[in-house]
Amino acid sequence: MSEPIKPSGPELTQGVEFNSVPDGGVLVGQAAGEPVLLVRRGDEVFATAAGCGHYGAPLADGIVIGHELHCPWHHAVFDVRNGEAVGPPSVKPIDTWEVIRDGARVRVGAKRPLFSGRTGATGPSSVVIIGAGASGDAAAERLRREGYTGSITVIARDDEGAPVDRPNLSKDYLAGTAPEEWIPLRGLEFYAEKKIELILGVAVTSIDRAAKSVALANGRTLSYGALLIATGAEPIKLDIPGSSLPHVFALRTLNDSRAILKAPGKHAVVLGSSFIGLEAAASLRARGIEVTVAGPDTRPLEKILGPQVGDFVRSLHEEHGVVFHLGRKPTEITATEVRFDDGSKVPGDLVVMGVGVKPRLELAQAAGLKVDRGVIVDEFLRTSDANIYAAGDIARIPAGSQTWRIEHWVVAQQQGHTAALNMLGKPRPFHDVPFFWSQHYDVPINYVGHAESFDAITISGDLSKRDAAVAYRKDGKIVAVATVYRDRDSLLAADALSRCDHSALEKLVS
Repeated sequence: MSEPIKPSGPELTQGVEFNSVPDGGVLVGQAAGEPVLLVRRGDEVFATAAGCGHYGAPLADGIVIGHELHCPWHHAVFDVRNGEAVGPPSVKPIDTWEVIRDGARVRVGAKRPLFSGRTGATGPSSVVIIGAGASGDAAAERLRREGYTGSITVIARDDEGAPVDRPNLSKDYLAGTAPEEWIPLRGLEFYAEKKIELILGVAVTSIDRAAKSVALANGRTLSYGALLIATGAEPIKLDIPGSSLPHVFALRTLNDSRAILKAPGKHAVVLGSSFIGLEAAASLRARGIEVTVAGPDTRPLEKILGPQVGDFVRSLHEEHGVVFHLGRKPTEITATEVRFDDGSKVPGDLVVMGVGVKPRLELAQAAGLKVDRGVIVDEFLRTSDANIYAAGDIARIPAGSQTWRIEHWVVAQQQGHTAALNMLGKPRPFHDVPFFWSQHYDVPINYVGHAESFDAITISGDLSKRDAAVAYRKDGKIVAVATVYRDRDSLLAADALSRCDHSALEKLVS
């Protein structure tokens, strides 16, 4: 979370010159003590809150596309006309104000009620959502936002209370800098108010496609008009001696993070130089724990971000005291150390496995849905059964001549929204540009696009100075861009990728 934005600039209730607001841009000001942005599109001017509804980022540093204001940090998107959060990860709208035009001047009037949704949507007789992660939560909320009044049931296998902000579990919360009250995406009262039944701690045991129903482990059966499978993924646990010892943890759920926080260990071994592993390493170092990152890869994140960014990330962690023990496979965990295939040993009384995840496909497979390294869906996120949708970590989506299964938090939320709209007969193909962010101490890395593989990398700027844009190319074209402290460029790259504007991408990284 950022510090609250302080009011600055002209008092907008007194008015400013219309031409002082750049067309397609923003003017920073204040209204009765609140920070406010004026956003102009042609002859129209809109007034919005200055801070993002997600982590409070300064929206003035973002970009305006059409009537949408894009957040510079995590790419949340807001409609400047009513404050609606039209693109995740924000789950909240932002405030807006009336704007009055007096000749050559504009001034801000009264604050409007927060956007609360539309009315009158028609849809299936009922909706059942299996999974209360990013996709499931986003789909349920979007159904209600669009005015759907039918029954919605969300079933969570885990019992952690309200759905949580999972990216925070390996970042600020694990580091001890974010209190637990920040972790739920919404309070339980939201689901009660919106009449969304939230069933916690109960597994779905089977799907009966002919009867259009799901069976629960508690004996209950639920009928559906439309079903969303959003079962997500589960962490891979190494099958080696000692992997079930009480000081060995995975990191996927709030309960996992709670358990690590309570663990008494002072010498941690993080197995896996993945994003989750490295973020956990940074968080544990913030708590004063000695950390060794170990695993078979010779360079962290190289397969995804390439050798240059991999070396940069390693140097960041080494600056903070992390020790790397790479190129070796763990073979055994004891109460005091981790042993490797070359006979080496690393002391550790706390072990965190960050070796990847696997999609939970068992329900879809047992139901006879088409599955191939994920649940196969069309561009509208429909499975091989027209009444069943899939979203999030399990969904394998069409992407030109390829198919992708993407394990990103924001992508899962985007797909939840898309599935909800398609259930309601508001056809929307899923063509959103993938985005994720990773935080390493005070250094964020933003990534837009998706490179299943790449054959060339070009770098604009200097990674060592923490100011760079890294372009990943396949067959001569830029397919993804990672940035370090170039938030605006990340937004512009996402926009260019959405429009297949290769010349704009080249200019960004030149």
